[in-house]
Amino acid sequence: MKNKEKNITEISVQDIWNEDKSNKLKDFILQESKKQSQERRIRNEILSIKYKIEDYIENEEIEKEMKILDFVKLYLKTFDITQEKLARAFGMQSPNLHKYLKGDRRLNPDMAFKLSSFSRTKPELWYFVQTKNELLSLKKEKENIKKYEKYDYRKILVK
Repeated sequence: MKNKEKNITEISVQDIWNEDKSNKLKDFILQESKKQSQERRIRNEILSIKYKIEDYIENEEIEKEMKILDFVKLYLKTFDITQEKLARAFGMQSPNLHKYLKGDRRLNPDMAFKLSSFSRTKPELWYFVQTKNELLSLKKEKENIKKYEKYDYRKILVK
């Protein structure tokens, strides 16, 4: 049996995926999305926002804190409605709703269920965003832990 030399050509990443192919894929996606109905586009966008919320909650390394307001704004843009209209639908004043969305007021079950119904997500999702933000605040404050040493029970008992 003769020794056969095999011609092996190495394939680089650029041979498989390059800017030209990336642009063609983007164009294809845009063309296909234009064929979708308005209802289908809205459902896709809702799903996209839900995934963004879930990613935010699950991601340990957050670049920027996202308020509930940031996610609700994505829904408002998708549905082309204002925060004022949403507040009226929720049976409340816009400034009151804004305080919940900004995190100035803690979510209660009523607000969580309203947001859940509006966004077609689970109410727990909104609590998870709130809790994530509270944990981020706690981590920031932990950097100043020295100023809390005066509250150690041993120092209080000595007085």
